[in-house]
Amino acid sequence: MPLLQPPSLMAPRKREASLWPVVAAGFAGLASILALAALQRLDAPAAVAALLFIAATTALAMIVADRRAETDAADEAPQVARGAGEAAPYATLINALPDPILVIQASERDDLSDRRYVFANTAARELLRIQHSEGLLVTLVRDPQVLEVVDEALFGARDAETVYETGGVQARILRVHARPLGLALDGAHLALLAFRDETEVRRVERTRTDFLANASHELRTPLASLTGFIETLRGHAKDDRTARDRFLAIMHAQAERMSRLIDDLMSLSRIELNEHIAPDDEVDLSQAVMDVVDAVTQLARERGVVLEPVLARGGAARVLGDRDQIVQVAQNLIDNAVKYSPPGAKVRIEVESGLTAEACAAGLRAEAQRLSLLTPDHSAETYAVLRVTDSGAGIARENLPRLTERFYRVEGQKSHERAGTGLGLAIVKHIANRHRGGLSVESLRDQGTTFTVYFPLIAAPALPAAGLVAKVS
Repeated sequence: MPLLQPPSLMAPRKREASLWPVVAAGFAGLASILALAALQRLDAPAAVAALLFIAATTALAMIVADRRAETDAADEAPQVARGAGEAAPYATLINALPDPILVIQASERDDLSDRRYVFANTAARELLRIQHSEGLLVTLVRDPQVLEVVDEALFGARDAETVYETGGVQARILRVHARPLGLALDGAHLALLAFRDETEVRRVERTRTDFLANASHELRTPLASLTGFIETLRGHAKDDRTARDRFLAIMHAQAERMSRLIDDLMSLSRIELNEHIAPDDEVDLSQAVMDVVDAVTQLARERGVVLEPVLARGGAARVLGDRDQIVQVAQNLIDNAVKYSPPGAKVRIEVESGLTAEACAAGLRAEAQRLSLLTPDHSAETYAVLRVTDSGAGIARENLPRLTERFYRVEGQKSHERAGTGLGLAIVKHIANRHRGGLSVESLRDQGTTFTVYFPLIAAPALPAAGLVAKVS
């Protein structure tokens, strides 16, 4: 018997009051009075009085019968309405619940095809893409653990729960709870199956766990190196000046690596703490980027890399932002471009103004692999954009979605000379998000990578187009 469904259309029909017995009794009384009057056993006044009494009694009886019929009809109205197909009030309430809910019915323990869903609220129909009012449970869920907890509720008469992960691109993690509902009128077992979406909670927990594991690993490596060299210097290398100088240089490098890691962790923590608060200072993006170019010039010269900045003219790329954080974004992107470009290569640094979000993320090369790592909510605004293009080996398509994960480094780019903390792009993404901006990447194997970050403009004045401002080797 389907639960929470409208009753059968064969429900009892509404009773109708019958007035014929009352009318017949009235006519019988009237005939009796007339007959007595005809036999002259009643005088005229008495006959008239008797006739009036019978008429009044008949009318009163008819009114009482009519009122009783109306009362019975009102009492049976909800049942008649449900018989006509209207949903019960509690079904409407259950449909309004945000959690998906199914009612399962089964009669045979050993027959899996006997498990049927006989009710699904609106959330369940959306989650499981249900097209019919009832059907086989296995057409919706095939996970053995979910089917097992359903059986425990149906035939074991006890609560049970499990975790169910949906498939597809947008996978969701659901906690499934089954509870027995007893027996239907036809003797079938009934159970309630409820789903609770825990995707976001599990994602946050997984991120926290991965973060702690990766941070511990990143700190443990330089600490182990420092400990080993200290023990060596306290032992046989104590009097070896050449070995001592070499070991001290390595220890210094490891200590600097730990310092950078701690600085990046603290920076990321501060950015995430204030990420919901948009900055309100005025920053000239071109000037901030030029300051970074000046600071990176020496590193680029040492690696034989040519910096080629093409910046919007002063005042054309004014954004609302935190200058230190915008400088940090430019520093991370330009540092990475220099590190991953071979000697003699060029790193192009562009700042443009007055572009839409779609134009910022459109990319430069049609044949390149492209991915938006962060898309702003308000795409109707205009933006100032920073693009940094290197001449490195490029990044494979499968690695692009993970570039902004904490401590993630592309395989084959983890050598000591290019060592980093693995937090740079995560910091860039969170800063762009705080500024209500966007971030995208495009890459072509053996032809380099372009990172694009863009921030909302304060205004978009009509100024001359960008020009070559400086070329630093």
